[in-house]
Amino acid sequence: MDLTFVKRGGKYDELTISRADGTTETIACPKQGIIPHDMIHVAVESVLAHRGFLTLVAEGQAVGFDTGGAQEDQAVERLVEVFQAEMWGGRVPVADLIATYERACAARGHEAATISAEDIAAIRSRLDELTGQWADVPINDGLTVTL
Repeated sequence: MDLTFVKRGGKYDELTISRADGTTETIACPKQGIIPHDMIHVAVESVLAHRGFLTLVAEGQAVGFDTGGAQEDQAVERLVEVFQAEMWGGRVPVADLIATYERACAARGHEAATISAEDIAAIRSRLDELTGQWADVPINDGLTVTL
């Protein structure tokens, strides 16, 4: 599946999802001062073998679907949120990131996925790579990544 993130002026960027079956969908991505939220999903879901939003979309779910609170999907979403918060606030020790992730999952009433220090390092590396690439994208141009 190809994901084309287009940097726009104003409050939103956009993401066009092109599935292997040829179908496409485009969604607005609110600007947040860092890479788009769904680009963080790329980093997390490309490193871990857990099913999250993009994995489900690749399997044919429409982008507006409701997971219904499925444990694995929710665990991935919490992890994406933790990395997103870290990108806004700065890197924290691995143990603190894992503890925050586990607390976020517990607060939402679901299990946390198992994540190692090596997983975190790999996700951070991918986030750094995507951040650098996104910074180089001019307004009205795009960055395509494959998941």
